[in-house]
Amino acid sequence: MHSVGGYVTAGSLFMLGLSSWQVLLALVVGIGIVNVFCNLVAKPSQVTGVPYPVICRASFGVLGANVPAIIRGLIAVAWYGIQTYLASAALNVVLLKLFPALMPYADVQQYGFLGLPLLGWGSFALLWLVQAAVFWTGMETIRRFIDFCGPAVYVVMFLLTGYLIYRAGWGAIDLSLGEVRHTGLASLPVMLGAIALVVSYFSGPMLNFGDFSRYGRSFAAVKRGNLLGLPVNFLVFSVLVVVTTSLTLPVFGELITDPVETVARVDSTFAIVLGALTFTVATIGINIVANFISPAFDFSNVSPQRISWRAGGMIAAVGSVLITPWNLYNSPEVIHYTLEVLGAFIGPLFGVLIADYYLVRKQKVVVDDLFTMSPDGRYHYRKGYNPKAIAATAAGAVVAVAPVLVSALAPAAQYSWFIGMAVGLAVYTLASRRSR
Repeated sequence: MHSVGGYVTAGSLFMLGLSSWQVLLALVVGIGIVNVFCNLVAKPSQVTGVPYPVICRASFGVLGANVPAIIRGLIAVAWYGIQTYLASAALNVVLLKLFPALMPYADVQQYGFLGLPLLGWGSFALLWLVQAAVFWTGMETIRRFIDFCGPAVYVVMFLLTGYLIYRAGWGAIDLSLGEVRHTGLASLPVMLGAIALVVSYFSGPMLNFGDFSRYGRSFAAVKRGNLLGLPVNFLVFSVLVVVTTSLTLPVFGELITDPVETVARVDSTFAIVLGALTFTVATIGINIVANFISPAFDFSNVSPQRISWRAGGMIAAVGSVLITPWNLYNSPEVIHYTLEVLGAFIGPLFGVLIADYYLVRKQKVVVDDLFTMSPDGRYHYRKGYNPKAIAATAAGAVVAVAPVLVSALAPAAQYSWFIGMAVGLAVYTLASRRSR
């Protein structure tokens, strides 16, 4: 949550026309679902010590596991580029505040290439290199980096909240950022949509959570970390977001949902630099965890002999530049029809993984067979592919993506993850039990 994207997402939930207690209830239910699902995904990888694409070999086959790995990797690459661009935009705020003479180089009309101004290219390249350097040093450095980012953001958030309360007074705090338009039973669909939005926001990292839980010293430790990092942290961060956002109206005369823009309005160069840099660093940290580590494992899984974990990560990093993410971010339609369609595949992949480990195999995995190409291996299936898992994924994806593409089904689009997950789980479970 500790990123610009997380800040805006949390704030948007309070602008749905619900009362504050309804929003908080939706937040609790949504993050509770995420917490349960993260624990479900965590266990197989924590017990076996293998990352997400490897544990998928049990359900998809030793070669078929490349299907979920590539799907998840492509989604992560797109979001990695977009989050890097958002972080570079925050860095630009600092640079322009310290060096106003750079303003012409921030104009894409004067010094622009492929839709990004020269200053934007410089900031993006710098943060691209910083993230690659942190990633290259290994998982332990990443863990320490994240351990710094979380508390640092909270320090800035509390300072920003204190500053705004000092300017506007305690009475200006309003936990409902917009007018309450939905009451009684009419609010139920909106609340369900908010719950779905929370789950969808975390669906990517949730799917490959095994990439992190494999390092947990025990499953109990993983569950403890999830409890503190998800429900507890999410609610505290969300309340801070809505307090700071609501106070921007009386202090600055308009409602500002971007934390970097809020910091830029403060009457102190030091405060602006400190705040913007903190949000930049935090976004980098979250980006590495959510969108760098996953494709590193995923692309390495395609050919472990030739592509190392680090090489897989660099493939993702290069891909994030080639898609020119600033153009994706500037075109909401492209984001919707590209990432939503890809996101519809996450639900079925989640459903197949959960069904295979808990319902079909009863939490029993033979680790040695995950690493053999022998036809005698129990995860070889048909030439390395499990047709049932692929069919279940395809069925779930088709059903889940229909509301995204067909306007008549648009109201169900926000539940595409749940639809895909349910269909994938049901089809795989039935097909596996019939064939045994």
